[in-house]
Amino acid sequence: MEYGKKLKKLRDYVKNLKRVLVAFSGGVDSTFLAKVAYEELGEDMLAVTISTPLHPKREIEESKKLAKVLGFPHLVVRYEEVLEIEEFKSNPLNRCYVCKKNLFSKLKDIAEERGFYYIVEGTNADDINDFRPGRKALKELGILSPLLDCGITKEEIRLFSKEMDLPTWNKPSYACLASRIPYGEEITYEKLSMVEKAEESLKSLGFDGFRVRYHGDVARIELRKEDMERVFEEDIRKKIVESVKEAGFKYVTLDLEGYRTGSLNPKRRGVEDV
Repeated sequence: MEYGKKLKKLRDYVKNLKRVLVAFSGGVDSTFLAKVAYEELGEDMLAVTISTPLHPKREIEESKKLAKVLGFPHLVVRYEEVLEIEEFKSNPLNRCYVCKKNLFSKLKDIAEERGFYYIVEGTNADDINDFRPGRKALKELGILSPLLDCGITKEEIRLFSKEMDLPTWNKPSYACLASRIPYGEEITYEKLSMVEKAEESLKSLGFDGFRVRYHGDVARIELRKEDMERVFEEDIRKKIVESVKEAGFKYVTLDLEGYRTGSLNPKRRGVEDV
């Protein structure tokens, strides 16, 4: 399908839903989807952000600012109880399934209370090639994925977003903090906090598109290859070591393979039924 026709297909898709709740994280995909939904439906759409210990405070604040700047209705709902779910905090391979089943069930309750007919979220056409066990939960709950259904890729979302002057058009991809902890390692507030603080320190030093992976006392830092040389500037290196240790780690390491999404995922890709 031609590039321009995909956007029209998306607009028609959303418009036909009449009243819609958008799962809104403030990332590239959900911001684009929320903006399109607002342009087509106006007050018949509501963007909802669920705030949990799995999401950095900075991301929640950014979602608030984005909604205000772009002008669409927005609601932030706190859900601290996610770490009380034993099936989730034990961190099994289907962790994402358990999490999404709970979070999107909460969104379904909100949609029902407020009279929204459908819930949509930002999975795109490229995501089906990755390890995404959460897709199973979305299917079970009847959550719609318009970007995926219209065949829109990440690159196309960025291009559309740039054309629409969305500030997120070049924002790095983001995944929840639990993705920094190896499968089978219990997820706790303390570990999530360590990762969040360490990543915030890297952000403050001007790095972008990175991950801090949790390995007990060891922080394994993944940086974009073009950023690696900066680490060896004496002043930067010292600041990274100091701040990451202040976050609670004893040892600070640099992953020479560089930043890549899903480096803790199983080798098998595209699995949805684990």
